[in-house]
Amino acid sequence: MKHFIFSLVIWLVTLNVYAGTPSLPKGVLKIAPRPAPALSLKNLDEETFSLDNKTGRWAFVHFWASWCGPCRREMPSIQTLVKQSSSLKLDFFIVNTAESEDVVFSFIGSVAPEVNTLLDLDGLVTEKWHPRGLPSTYLVDTDGYIRYIVLGGQNWHHPDYTHFLHKLGQNNP
Repeated sequence: MKHFIFSLVIWLVTLNVYAGTPSLPKGVLKIAPRPAPALSLKNLDEETFSLDNKTGRWAFVHFWASWCGPCRREMPSIQTLVKQSSSLKLDFFIVNTAESEDVVFSFIGSVAPEVNTLLDLDGLVTEKWHPRGLPSTYLVDTDGYIRYIVLGGQNWHHPDYTHFLHKLGQNNP
């Protein structure tokens, strides 16, 4: 009986300690905050988008390429997420890595036409971010610090991810 009570007390203490720790969706890694590298790129319409333009919102910085299988599979999910962006309070920086405008235009037009893709034609911006592979997503807080890294392709419109991203928009990750 003493062993059972001791085990129960340990379980309750453990539960109480971890109750305040938010669970992260699959593939989301919380990291020690570090300043986000510079990001200023043009989209297919020659408009420049910069991470430096602080909006008081979190930034979803996503690196991809059309030759990347997981990138291809997740892009429709990102389009769905972008459609929900006003309720998510996120700024989206979807960065194609080192492909020509024609390749990007053909791919994005057929798979996710509403995704505003930025062009890193020479791959230099991508190099500064040091992704471990493609796709890679960085979640940057309102002060310009990377707080989370998401590795691999994800089902971004799944409730686990949208709930987590809503919490970021409330500045309560």
